[in-house]
Amino acid sequence: MEQEPQNKKHKKKVSLLVYITSLIIMLIVGVVGTLSFSRLMDINQENTAQESAQNTDANSTSQSTELKQIDELYSILRTNYFEEVDSEVLIEGALEGMAGAIGDPYTAYLDASESTSLQEDTQGEFEGIGAEVMKEGEFVRIVSPITGSPAEKAGLQANDKIIAIDGESVADLSLQEAVALIRGPKNSEVELSLQRSEDEFSVKIIRDAIPVESVVYELDKSDPSIGYIQITNFNRPTYEELVTAIEELDSKGAEKYVFDVRGNPGGLLDIALQMSNIFVEDGKPLMQSEIRGEDPIIYTADSEQYGSFKFDQKAVLLIDEGSASASEILAGAMSESADIPLIGQTTFGKGTIQNVVPLTGNGEVKYTTGKWLTAKGTWINEKGITPDVEIAMPEYQSLLLINSEKTYKSDDSSDEVKNLNAVLNALGYEVDKTSSLFNEQTVEAVKSFQQENEIDVDGVVTGATSNTLVEALRTLIEKNDTQYNEAIKYLQSK
Repeated sequence: MEQEPQNKKHKKKVSLLVYITSLIIMLIVGVVGTLSFSRLMDINQENTAQESAQNTDANSTSQSTELKQIDELYSILRTNYFEEVDSEVLIEGALEGMAGAIGDPYTAYLDASESTSLQEDTQGEFEGIGAEVMKEGEFVRIVSPITGSPAEKAGLQANDKIIAIDGESVADLSLQEAVALIRGPKNSEVELSLQRSEDEFSVKIIRDAIPVESVVYELDKSDPSIGYIQITNFNRPTYEELVTAIEELDSKGAEKYVFDVRGNPGGLLDIALQMSNIFVEDGKPLMQSEIRGEDPIIYTADSEQYGSFKFDQKAVLLIDEGSASASEILAGAMSESADIPLIGQTTFGKGTIQNVVPLTGNGEVKYTTGKWLTAKGTWINEKGITPDVEIAMPEYQSLLLINSEKTYKSDDSSDEVKNLNAVLNALGYEVDKTSSLFNEQTVEAVKSFQQENEIDVDGVVTGATSNTLVEALRTLIEKNDTQYNEAIKYLQSK
């Protein structure tokens, strides 16, 4: 979860020593500057600035020695390395290494292209596959695919681990380097090698423009007195989109609501506060934050500060393991300060706040400024928020995609065939879902499926048969959303 990035500064040419010195100073002073820039962090600016200046003076001697070492190493490599070295490469490496040395997956140096990508993300506009990711050891872990994105349509799920991108291992890549490989222009293709539990598989995804709209809504098809609102991200327009959704569903007769942040990876802190404020009575807590060297801050609902629109109808909120960051702030506020029940599964558990500060040149540093706690003061980092009503999605939701470029036929035996049998079983065909053998049962089930879907009947799974099986499974999952059905049942009982 990030505060809104600041504007970039114009490019200047400076020596490495001055450059690195300015970086260190900005990291110290930047916390003050950025927090005072945002209305979210109401801190005494003068006192904080004085404290930062004192800390800078106290550490100046040791910093000077350390920075001389950096300057010396830079000079040695530029002058004595057996081949000519690009100075920008050395500086970028130093900055990336400094941020990476902390060991925090949410702290990183961003070059010009990565800074642009972050700006696009917070505005809800970018091209790629549409998935929130984080670096985890030798893998890139998917926090959540964005609803309606190519990643979701390809069957990617929260906690899938990316092993390679277009054949290149991610083990030695930074998160930013991996994201740069995953992203690309609309209609271009990227191949991801993934691991889900113990299974490994590959999937080719056609990149697209990721939908800007972050709120999707409709009346429930079976009970039009219930409105359904899915929130897919927390970007600049999301607050207004949510207000519009509630007002339009109200006008159509909605009396009760299902709000849904399943698979929502989060977004901007101020938007999370605005949206939480919709559901919480003025004066009650929305969340808390703890910044190094500062007393805890409690954010309370305030119509004047966060918006006057209020919601006071019966509602539930759907959450799952892909609900992260700002989604968890909203879930905590709705549960602890508005008594709105949570239904689904325990959330992701991201309890830290990130900020973005521009550096001299075109780069930025994104770093963790502190941690946030729920309205009642619970730090949910790496624990998540537990729902009031815990219910899982059907087991077949976790089945792997069927590779349409491969051929599966009689007497084949593999884990992929086991997955195929499980898909056929979920679709209602009499096959052993635990069998790894493409046996006679499988052949007959495939022939029946092909006949019912007007595909050439040959009992072989490839191409059109594979794709149609995947679509049939996706439709089945949508029709049997156990968490949504539980939410409807709950509201109808009230």
